[in-house]
Amino acid sequence: MGTVFLSTTTFNDVFKSSFMDKVTSFSIVDTILAMGVAFALGLFIFLIDKKTFSGVMYSASFGVSLIAMALVTTFIILAITSNVVLSLGMVGALSIVRFRTAVKEPLDISFLFWSISVGIVVGAGLIPLAVIGTILIGVTMLVFVNKKSTDNPYILVISCVNDTAEKAALTSVKDSVKKHVVKSKTVSKNGIELTVEIRLKDMTTEFVNKISDLNGVENVVLVSYNGDYMS
Repeated sequence: MGTVFLSTTTFNDVFKSSFMDKVTSFSIVDTILAMGVAFALGLFIFLIDKKTFSGVMYSASFGVSLIAMALVTTFIILAITSNVVLSLGMVGALSIVRFRTAVKEPLDISFLFWSISVGIVVGAGLIPLAVIGTILIGVTMLVFVNKKSTDNPYILVISCVNDTAEKAALTSVKDSVKKHVVKSKTVSKNGIELTVEIRLKDMTTEFVNKISDLNGVENVVLVSYNGDYMS
């Protein structure tokens, strides 16, 4: 008869080999350095986003999310670059994540991708590339986003009671603006409503008051394309 050897599994055997190797090969200095650089660059992105914001109320939560996104992405890339098998599992796990928050401003999408890219580059260890690229993108944002245009398009909505008032209003518009194009005309029993795209001559809106004083003109509204009202 053969001899049967019974082997017992100890606690150390469970954590032998791969798991303990990853713990001992983990570099705290590299992690702190990468996370510190990611935080600094994320803070820089946050300041650029706040500086280039052109609205009325700035969303502080969105700015903080830019910093957090750079840190989280760096954290994930550091884990992925340490193990090929882990990277495949991480990609599969992240592929099931769905974000349903609507981004209203196209420029916000640029800042989101910017923050994610910084996290990826820093996590990959390419810190000089991350720093130089972030500075160049930041300067570009400051130069072009804050550039004020003097030829912004506006929409002028005029409510008239009859054809005579309509002609008088269009004549006044022609004499007061640089360029105008009638986009739509709505006729109902209550009157006529004109929608006119215009370009201002000297960025003044005093002509709107003159048009509203014309006989037969009931209401005049000047709207910029970004939703800001002027009167």
